[in-house]
Amino acid sequence: MKQSVRVIKKQRDYDAALSRLSDLMSTDFAAGSDEEAELELLALVIEAYEADKVAPVIPDPIEAILFRLDQQKLSTKDLVPLIGSISKVSEVLSRKRPLSLAMIRALHKGLGIPAEILISASGEEGFDVEAPQYNFSKFPLTEMFDRGCFSDFDINVKNLKDYAEEVVTKFMRGIWTTNQSPALLRAPLYQSGSREMNEYALIAWRICVLKKARNMSIKQKFEKDIINEDWMRDLVKLSRFDTGPKLAQGHLRDSGIALVIEPHFKKTYLDGAAMLDEGRPIVALTLRHDRIDNFWFALLHELQHIRMHLGTSHIFIADNLEDKTRNSKEEEEADAGAREALIPAAIWHTSQVRTSHTLADAVALASQLRIHPAIVAGKLRHETSNWRLLTNITGAEVKSNFLDQLTS
Repeated sequence: MKQSVRVIKKQRDYDAALSRLSDLMSTDFAAGSDEEAELELLALVIEAYEADKVAPVIPDPIEAILFRLDQQKLSTKDLVPLIGSISKVSEVLSRKRPLSLAMIRALHKGLGIPAEILISASGEEGFDVEAPQYNFSKFPLTEMFDRGCFSDFDINVKNLKDYAEEVVTKFMRGIWTTNQSPALLRAPLYQSGSREMNEYALIAWRICVLKKARNMSIKQKFEKDIINEDWMRDLVKLSRFDTGPKLAQGHLRDSGIALVIEPHFKKTYLDGAAMLDEGRPIVALTLRHDRIDNFWFALLHELQHIRMHLGTSHIFIADNLEDKTRNSKEEEEADAGAREALIPAAIWHTSQVRTSHTLADAVALASQLRIHPAIVAGKLRHETSNWRLLTNITGAEVKSNFLDQLTS
């Protein structure tokens, strides 16, 4: 008897349709018959209901690997080049070790298993089966782990290298917008000095800085012309206070500039950097040399970069300020601007301390300029190349102002 086929709306309709489909499939009917038409219609309405209501069956990645081994008559030893070692192969197949993104990429290319099957158990989104843009094992993984960069990832130091892509990618997430690529962090940047900074350590440091800057509450819009000689000299006058560095951070925040304190990574030889984050200026200092004079010179140096050099095609400048080979126009301009803001040349050249080298004259000049005496002592030591002069003028450690912001 001919039965009408209706759109499936409820589970019981679905069950009835499956039962009827089973009956028809076991029936020997003629081509072009009503039964054949009914079967085709049933298949369509069942497919439509399943697409909307029934969760798809996701193949198991391990079963897929075992199936492909059997299909291609391979042994588990053939997985070693793809997974890493016979012990790792054993752990993966026994479900004691999750597949890493590097393993997934190798299994996809080596055995032809669809990436979506292999990735299904990892929960990773937006996985690119092509070669990654970074060699993730080159990041300073242990240092990043010690800083808490991977605190929201369940992993230990022993497994860091195996899952480097996962943890670093997750750490990077949110740094770039949907219209940008993580390769933006590798965009051309300017490094001062002759010692080449390790690219991967510098990228890691830059991400740490960006994350801190974005967590700061900076409501004031930055206006570039606010940074002028008077503004910078007023800023330096904060140095005379014990909490001067912390006061400077607040002063910059009120001007729309983020001042981030982030210790350097090994092999970066980094004192500070000036950068733009979607147009917002950031000064980042490492406090590699925890001295009052070094802090204020580095701060003003980076502010000069923001004032004169940063732009849409020049968004990141990293500085090793103790490298004597720095001789580019940008570095000379930033140095000159910082020196003039700290102690104007006209005042310095007529000061007693230039020739007397005495504590009393250093304190007198600092009092005249309303700055910290350590800045005067630092300038004298730098100009004479005599680092033993006025070593009793150091001031408090700068780091003590930022203990709540230091990650190491």
